[in-house]
Amino acid sequence: MNFSLIQLEEFCLSKTEFMVDMKCEGCVSAVKNNLLKLKGVKNVDVDLSNQVVRVLGSIPLKNMVDALEQTGRQAKLIGQGSPDDFLVSAAVAEFKGPDIYGVVRLAQVNMELARIEASFSGLSLGQHAWSINEFGDLTKGAASTGKEFNPAYNASEKPLGDLGTIEALETGEAHFSGAKEMIRVADLIGRAIVVYETEDKSVPGIAAAVIARSAGVGENYKKICTCDGVTIWEST
Repeated sequence: MNFSLIQLEEFCLSKTEFMVDMKCEGCVSAVKNNLLKLKGVKNVDVDLSNQVVRVLGSIPLKNMVDALEQTGRQAKLIGQGSPDDFLVSAAVAEFKGPDIYGVVRLAQVNMELARIEASFSGLSLGQHAWSINEFGDLTKGAASTGKEFNPAYNASEKPLGDLGTIEALETGEAHFSGAKEMIRVADLIGRAIVVYETEDKSVPGIAAAVIARSAGVGENYKKICTCDGVTIWEST
């Protein structure tokens, strides 16, 4: 695939926090063992009292979720971002249909590098261009999102908002996990991510979603409570 994105390397570490339904030390061991088997996971910290699992590593979010679900436990994403304290370390764009659904997450790794994870469904088979565009104006869909985002500090001839292409399978699903240099998540809030029908960006995209601030590390703790005998998830 033709991406303007670099592969995740050892230095590209981010912290991801999950709320996981755990009841005992046996649950803790099962969760830690399954996660530590994954290539790219550097450390797993489990807080049983708060039912929070923190994973440090350079690994796709989907792989971590799959590993947690393999233990038979429900897992909810709390937040993702840099192990360090950046002002805005995470953002998300949600595609809500009616034809194309998906979510794109961006997490600041350091001030010059952001991690990008994306999952889509409803796409036609093949390569699709996608980009970060100037405006979060969806009044005319992707057509009103402006040009590709290209801040003054970008020294490259290619717009910084160019994300290359993403490949959809016969099922209509497409997944991406990688990183992009020079991206500052704080600069993207209120802009839009656009997906195109083909690799051609000369025509308006087929779907767009506004980039919104998302929970970073330690910002969205949840708790499990029992009300009338039913276990529910509460988020703050």
